[in-house]
Formats: sequence, C-alpha cells, structure tokens
Amino acid sequence: MANRGKPGDLDGRRRNLDAALAARRRERPNGGEGAERGGKSDFANALKLSSEFIAGVVVGVALGWFIDRMAGTSPWGLIVFLLLGFGAGILNVLRSAGLIAEFGSKAPKKGDDDL
Repeated sequence: MANRGKPGDLDGRRRNLDAALAARRRERPNGGEGAERGGKSDFANALKLSSEFIAGVVVGVALGWFIDRMAGTSPWGLIVFLLLGFGAGILNVLRSAGLIAEFGSKAPKKGDDDL
C-alpha cells in the first residue's frame, strides 16, 4: 500500500498482468482468438441459423406458388404457405439453437428428478 502512486508500482502491476495473460494464452489452444463453442464458431452458428430460417420461407413460397399455378387459387396458396414457411423457419431456428426439444423426444418435466 505504501508504493501506491509511485511509477515503480505501475511497472510491477503491468508485469504481473502480462504474466497472467501469458498463462491464460497457454491454457487455451487457439489463444482465445475466434474461440469455438461446441466445435462451431459464432459466425458458423449464425450462418447455420439464418440459412435454416431462409430455407423454411423459400420452401413455403415455392410450395404456395406451385399450388397457385396448379389449382388457380392465386394469391391465396402463396400467402398461406408463406406464413407456414415463416413458422417452420422459426421452429427450425429454435430447434437448432436448442431452445425447444425435438419433436417426439421426451423432455424432462419440471420437478422430475432421478432420485
């Protein structure tokens, strides 16, 4: 506490910080740059989620357009299947992000414990 405010104290603190940072870099295999979670980088995860959403909407629009051309119900098939594709895209994103369980899988109920 007596060295507080002296220039030598700042140099010592800087050396301690450099040593601590070097130790942390040695612990991480990639140096902390572009760290991956679960084997995927954040950019790859964002690309996957956005492509799943866009694919749901595109498939919905394509089915709606096809049904409108075959049945002559323009624009109702396109509108209905666009909304269904939008919902399917959101559901796919939530499943991929792990926010909801897969269809048909048994999710543990609140309060169920394996005692």
